Amino acid sequence: VQLQASGGGLVQAGNSLRLSCVASSRTSSTFAMGWFRQAPGKEREFVAAVNWSHGNTYYADSVKGRFTISTDNAKNTVHLQMNNLKPEDTAVYYCAARINGVSRIADMYDYWGQGTQVTVSS
Repeated sequence: VQLQASGGGLVQAGNSLRLSCVASSRTSSTFAMGWFRQAPGKEREFVAAVNWSHGNTYYADSVKGRFTISTDNAKNTVHLQMNNLKPEDTAVYYCAARINGVSRIADMYDYWGQGTQVTVSS
C-alpha cells in the first residue's frame, strides 16, 4: 500500500487547512488510516484515525472539536480538516495505514506516507 499525503502549508492561527492522503489500495475489511504529527524535538504523536469499514473515528484530546477525519471511499482518500489552528499544531503531519484496525500507537501502523509540513503562525 502506498500513501500520498498533501495539503500542508503556512497559515495564521485561527485559520484552517485540509490534509488529504490517497491510499493505493485497501487490503482488508479492518483497514484503518490515521494521522500523526511530529514537531521538532518531539516524538511522533497520534492525531486522529478512522476505521474505514465502520466509519468510527478517534481523536487526540488536543485536537478534539477542531479537527475532523473523514473518508472518500470512491477515491481511497482520507481527509483531515483542521480548523481553529493553533501555533502548537505546527508539525510535520504523516498519514499511516494499518491492516488490522485503528491504533493510537505509531509503531502499530503498517504503511506510512511522506510527511507534509503544517506551520501555524501566531
